[in-house]
Amino acid sequence: MRNTAMNMVHKLAARDERVLYIGSDPGAGTLRAMSKEFPKRHLIEGISEAHIIGMSAGLAMEGFVPYVNTIATFLTRRCYEQVAVDLCLHNLPVRLIANGGGLVYAPLGPTHQAIEDIAIMRALPNMTVICPCDADEAARMMEQTLDWKGPIYIRLGKGGDAIVSKAEHGFEIGKAILMRPPGDVLMVTTGIMLQRALAAADLLAAQGIRAGILHMHTVKPLDTAALLQAIRGTRLVATLEEHVPSGGLGSAVAEALIDKLGSGFPAMLRLSLPDRFMHNYGSQDSLLKKHGLSAGAIATSIEHALAASHTPSPQLHST
Repeated sequence: MRNTAMNMVHKLAARDERVLYIGSDPGAGTLRAMSKEFPKRHLIEGISEAHIIGMSAGLAMEGFVPYVNTIATFLTRRCYEQVAVDLCLHNLPVRLIANGGGLVYAPLGPTHQAIEDIAIMRALPNMTVICPCDADEAARMMEQTLDWKGPIYIRLGKGGDAIVSKAEHGFEIGKAILMRPPGDVLMVTTGIMLQRALAAADLLAAQGIRAGILHMHTVKPLDTAALLQAIRGTRLVATLEEHVPSGGLGSAVAEALIDKLGSGFPAMLRLSLPDRFMHNYGSQDSLLKKHGLSAGAIATSIEHALAASHTPSPQLHST
């Protein structure tokens, strides 16, 4: 997914002279072909996150469309004020390509695990937040970023994620994709959790439970219209995210339902990482499994939630 996004920067640069690349301590050889073809638009600034945000803001004010690339935690935690004041306040067309969203860098521990990045970037006015599910969708997404007004935070997974998106669905920023029609439950996903949702839906189908999937590749702006359409007739809405409970996809969906409906919407189940830093080292998959975000655990949680929704609410009696 990361290599695809990087290659797309080169492709966009060949098409549009406004495009430039700003790297902060990238891996050796990153966009080497672009550096040879467009050396004046391939800029490596080293470990200086606040600097590259300010630099990209200045270049955007001069008419460029900068694509900034570094590790997700460094691009969010280390330079949050610069992102807010330099980019968002002025609504500048800077694209923040964040490598290693969620638990990709699980072997490196909590300093490198971007588990709250959606929340803090989503909180900023004018910021768009996109989480593609695989490399093919990342390519379609990058095509849409060139002329988008305002800053974009792009949360990338690791390389080699299974391809589960479909070309016929296309890609439009802010427009969700219905991957499977809703039934007893609607799973709302973002990023790589779509892969696990598809597998969980197959497990649920074997138990006679119809599970729809709405892929919210854009967490902000959220496609509220698609969400309201998809929940019709469902008993449960389950959000799936590789993120802490606060401020991410689950929060965005809950806020949208409350704002638009107030009450009367289906029961809701929010499946996420726990509200704490990860102190277990291992692989991304092992930590997702540990915290109930494997396909089997997702299916089991949904089964339990559906069963609970049949249980009458306890009655309160005055004494």
